[in-house]
Amino acid sequence: MRVLITGVAGFIGAELAARLLARGDEVVGIDNLNDYYQVSLKEARLARLRGEGGERFVFHKLDFADYALLARTLADEPFERIVHLGAQAGVRYSIENPHAYVQSNLVGHLNLLEIARHRGAAHMVYASSSSVYGGNAKLPFAVEDRADHPVSLYAATKRADELMSETYAHLFRLPLTGLRFFTVYGPWGRPDMMLWNFTRRILAGESIPVFNHGDMYRDFTYIDDIVSGVVAALDHPPANDGEEKAGGSVKPHALYNIGNNRSEHLMRVIEVLEQACGRKAELEMLPMQPGDVHKTYADIGAIQRDLGYAPTTAVDVGVPRFVEWYCAYHGQSRPM
Repeated sequence: MRVLITGVAGFIGAELAARLLARGDEVVGIDNLNDYYQVSLKEARLARLRGEGGERFVFHKLDFADYALLARTLADEPFERIVHLGAQAGVRYSIENPHAYVQSNLVGHLNLLEIARHRGAAHMVYASSSSVYGGNAKLPFAVEDRADHPVSLYAATKRADELMSETYAHLFRLPLTGLRFFTVYGPWGRPDMMLWNFTRRILAGESIPVFNHGDMYRDFTYIDDIVSGVVAALDHPPANDGEEKAGGSVKPHALYNIGNNRSEHLMRVIEVLEQACGRKAELEMLPMQPGDVHKTYADIGAIQRDLGYAPTTAVDVGVPRFVEWYCAYHGQSRPM
């Protein structure tokens, strides 16, 4: 199988590409390599993919919000399925730079739907987010829950992507699967995310910002478990049979949560991180940030039932693995 992956130099995109290459698939990857975080990390991920995939990995640097360029570049690239992971990430950054989210997450998503439609893709899997649940008080979050009260522009764009996808599944019977990711972490992760930021600060002897005075809960999901869920979704396109799918659509469009099915208290995760780093953290207690939510917790019943998804990595295992990778990547002494 030949798969088009957008955001292939990103955290999840690169790990997914590596998994597909390892099982013998071919990957066409696109990414604009923007400087939202250091480009050197994205280049290192691409170098790894080139080394592991050889000629079975093809990369194009481009902005998928530019439809003419996207269509022209892909005109001579065959592929059967698409995994659209590229997006402008970050809840807090969406408050500072909203236009970047409209271009990447709305215009870009529409462009990939058009590519999938005109190229007759057998299936397109796309990244949504747990942030679509907004300030919902009901836990755990289930795909049937309301998702029409977003508390950040980032969340609003992801929900809009789901609605556009439902329209394309209805009009063109395009098989689509949206995946609502819950706090992904692990080796090769993103520097703007909590675990990387906290690890860097603890090892440097700096204080760490603890929002809502530590009263936060997140469904932390290890990258290997996330990728297993994406691959399972990719291999099982929703049928155009009129039956109700996960998320409520009767079109060939399914929505799934991908999480660890455990909501971890932030202070407990900090304790595990302190143990992995071999030193105590200096805590700077701060109020809740705009756009943040108090708790996330994934109900994964639908993806377990339909795709056999079963996460296996607890934070007690995943966090130390991340710290070990972080030290190796930066050439630092491994904590004892």
